[in-house]
Amino acid sequence: MNVAIIGTGNVAWHLARVFEKNEILVTDIYGRDEDKAEEIGQQLYEVKINTELDFSESRADVFFVCVSDDAIAEVCSKALFPEGAIVVHTSGGRPLSDVQETLRIYHDLPVSSGVFYPVMTFTKGKAVDFLKIPIAIESENEETENLLLGLARAISNEVFLMNSKERAILHVSAVFSCNFTNHLWALSKAILDSENLEFDMLKPLIAETFKKAMASDHPAEVQTGPALRGDDSSIKSHLDYLAEDEDLLEVYETLTKSIQDWHE
Repeated sequence: MNVAIIGTGNVAWHLARVFEKNEILVTDIYGRDEDKAEEIGQQLYEVKINTELDFSESRADVFFVCVSDDAIAEVCSKALFPEGAIVVHTSGGRPLSDVQETLRIYHDLPVSSGVFYPVMTFTKGKAVDFLKIPIAIESENEETENLLLGLARAISNEVFLMNSKERAILHVSAVFSCNFTNHLWALSKAILDSENLEFDMLKPLIAETFKKAMASDHPAEVQTGPALRGDDSSIKSHLDYLAEDEDLLEVYETLTKSIQDWHE
């Protein structure tokens, strides 16, 4: 089984590495920036670097569209794929139809579509254990589904069939648990930096909070803090301190109310 990677971002970097590691040949890397494509290509055994979306002569069987959500349809409309190709996107938030309908409109040759969504936050250069990463699969027909399941199971022990609606819900939850949580840490650091205090002081607290949440049946069971306790004096003190920063104040008030409403 041969694959091609369209894109040069974090997901592309990691998929290229894990496929090659598991003896799945990456035949093509596409990138508008040739240097970024070459950067990924350097870690691969035998790959062609493309700066044009013409894959009509490619040896790949599956084409992974690893681009931003808003660019998926545009890339699929402009790319040339060989007959019988399988074209998949890797987005959590976009439906299968982003590929399926675009291919139907813009391509005369028969091609199939699917989704191959790894539920993980990726950073170039930071290795992850793909065997533990859930991969959500969706496709337009059983043959494509079986092929994508085989690819997914070659790199992960956590593979699931999931339709577009289910995957979109999963993606919303992922934003809360990953992106929003990380942003709250960034806000915490900004508060401490403004007072010349060290963010390292919070790292044991962050680690223990994460550890307890992962060990519990429900994260709400291990909730602590002034909002849960109804500690009005502490809350007022915090609000007074944050009064001059409307953004931080709004975040604090919103989350405090959310915690209190939940635990009522």
